[in-house]
Amino acid sequence: MTDKTLNSILRLLHASNVIEARLAAEFASVHGLSVNEAFLLMQLEQAPLQRLPRVELAKRLLTSASTVTRMAAPMEKLGLVTRQSDSRDARLAFVVLTDAGATKIEEARATLSKQAANAFKDRWTAEEIGQLSDLLGRLVAGAPGELA
Repeated sequence: MTDKTLNSILRLLHASNVIEARLAAEFASVHGLSVNEAFLLMQLEQAPLQRLPRVELAKRLLTSASTVTRMAAPMEKLGLVTRQSDSRDARLAFVVLTDAGATKIEEARATLSKQAANAFKDRWTAEEIGQLSDLLGRLVAGAPGELA
């Protein structure tokens, strides 16, 4: 690994931590969500019928099915998601986005857009942001759970 390669990975990790910390504070105070909970809702929003099996959701969130269960439980109590069994296979459980969850993620997406604008303002041209998006897309190509 070259120094530039190592430096690039370290900067990506640092940038990710900085951005997540900024989002975490606002998501918690304004929306009552963690960043991971917002990502869970976004994954459901993009899924067919706005539902996914816990195992698929875990794959997209790069976590375990038991972590998805622990994340979904408080959101279920708040009415943001619900559980649904498969009529053909009782072992298969879906996490389903509710109308309240769809509204919550719409509101959170506005916060995310504002934070994204702040992250790039006065530093990047529209062309540079497009190039960065393309490069990061190539970096994670084939990984499950892309939200773009």
